[in-house]
Amino acid sequence: MKQRIYKVMGVMMLSIATLSSCDKGFEEINTDPINIRETTPDKLMSNAIVTSLTAGMMRNRNFNNELMQVTVAQSEADGTVFRYDYRRTYADYLWNNWYVQINNLKDMEALAKETATANKSYEAIALILQSWLFANLTDTYGDVPYSQAAQGKSGLLEPKFDAQKDIYQGMFTTLEKANTLLTAGPAISAASDPVFKGDITKWRKFGNSLYLRLLLRTSGKADLAATNIAKIKQIVDTSPATYPIMASNADAATVRWTGETGTSALTNPYVNGVRAQDFRSPAIASFFIDHLIAWQDPRISTATADGYVVQGVNRWGIAGSAGIPSGYTPGSSPTKQAYFYSNEVSVSSVVVGAKSLQQSPLTGILMNYAEVQFILSEAALKGWITSIAPDVAYNRGVASSINYWVPSFPASGTDPKVVTYLSNADMDWDPTATVDTKMELIHLQKYYALFLVDMQQWFEYRRTGHPILPKGPGLRNGGVMPARIQYPVYVQSANPSSYQAAVARQGADELNTNVWWQKP
Repeated sequence: MKQRIYKVMGVMMLSIATLSSCDKGFEEINTDPINIRETTPDKLMSNAIVTSLTAGMMRNRNFNNELMQVTVAQSEADGTVFRYDYRRTYADYLWNNWYVQINNLKDMEALAKETATANKSYEAIALILQSWLFANLTDTYGDVPYSQAAQGKSGLLEPKFDAQKDIYQGMFTTLEKANTLLTAGPAISAASDPVFKGDITKWRKFGNSLYLRLLLRTSGKADLAATNIAKIKQIVDTSPATYPIMASNADAATVRWTGETGTSALTNPYVNGVRAQDFRSPAIASFFIDHLIAWQDPRISTATADGYVVQGVNRWGIAGSAGIPSGYTPGSSPTKQAYFYSNEVSVSSVVVGAKSLQQSPLTGILMNYAEVQFILSEAALKGWITSIAPDVAYNRGVASSINYWVPSFPASGTDPKVVTYLSNADMDWDPTATVDTKMELIHLQKYYALFLVDMQQWFEYRRTGHPILPKGPGLRNGGVMPARIQYPVYVQSANPSSYQAAVARQGADELNTNVWWQKP
């Protein structure tokens, strides 16, 4: 019996020794030698920007462009966006993609504050990018998680939905902080920055230009109007050195795509994300193309001797010259005559060397200089600023919008070619026109400047009612432009109390419920 006990004890001791020896080096053996366990702010920045931009570009193509009469899907099915009738399944995509990147940007901000990785410039850039995404989210859905967003790691799994007014005021505070941090911010790695290649001065200009966009968007609210107008005047008139803004196309916040074959990290998302046949599938809407043709606009010119186009490289890749009306009568099936050609198509009417938008390096736009000029034109028209005249900013906006795509077109609003272009197009500034007529003039040109810029055409139309879009007989929803995308369905079960509180405050979770800044 004693011998058996000794044997059992011996086996147990051997097992313990074996287990102990197995534990030695366990962590080292089970650590992935390739993927990193810890990171730094610079490692998070590029992917967050590119992924966020990609989501906006995809929804621009199949949602914004359909609502805003850039394209027409030519479908008789229910839930067709161009007929103002879309399914709730549209809700998930932007919500899911942008909130994931807000998590990454929150991590980037936190890391930029830590002693070992501290860098005020990365902190400021993370704040600017968060404001960019939060603004897009709230303008798309209305009230959304903001103050408690991206706190899942802390156990907060059901964040409250903040009122849109509070979100905007929070973003104003955030952009003020970012501007201050960047005043004397340290350098950042050019390799980490796909937008400005490490130029923090341009990041500061982008943050303040974004600030102007958001101030203007909420300037129609009586309780914020005076404060917002005063801030716009401070940025533009009284303290421009404290709040530098974009001064040319060189300051535009864009990602220049470098790959055309789909193998580069900075490949145009349309290359891998959209099949060639799908890219050219939608017809171009009459509203979009008819103006360009009437204006003899260089962005769609196919002539090589027009003095503007250099081998057609930076134009909009349109095949055909006639659009179809958006909201056409169901069953009439108009023939598609114009479309955005894909990277697989060779069109005889297109200059040799032209790139489709599917390949273009220029489609990655967070915010452009032309938009800033149209913001200034509207503010000057309404008498909020005096350091620039509305017609001067308007002409600059038109010139820079075309110059971005066609570099040989003059960027100066006073250049004779620009003056001639506006005169021939009957789009030159008329000082005797009414304010509403001038607003239509500004926003028709702004509509083209915002081409491909996530959902901004839709947001601005909802704010101003400009440009005036024709209403086809086949529109649903009573011919009323939808005011928002509904919340993702899963949010109702995943975060029911916060969802119900948002609906009780904002209104029914339907596409016609106006967001806060749209309400009187």
